[in-house]
Amino acid sequence: GMVRQWQELFYENRYSEVDLNVQPDFVKLAEAYGAVGLRASVKDEVVPVIERALKVRDRPVVIDFVTTLEDNVYPMVPAGGAVSDIVLA
Repeated sequence: GMVRQWQELFYENRYSEVDLNVQPDFVKLAEAYGAVGLRASVKDEVVPVIERALKVRDRPVVIDFVTTLEDNVYPMVPAGGAVSDIVLA
């Protein structure tokens, strides 16, 4: 996630509190609260899952996008930076 990415890029890989190898099942959690829970586990599922989510009109939708630990999040603004300092990749 974003915190791990900042620790990698700006804090010389000094990781703290980002090893989240145990996470809830966000689909089941969403359903437990009356929302629609969807998951995209691979890149080819992203567009169909978003299309399904956009068709839901009567309740909230939670989408769980499964990524590898090393995936970075872009665009991003560095810590203490301005919007003009945005990093695209």
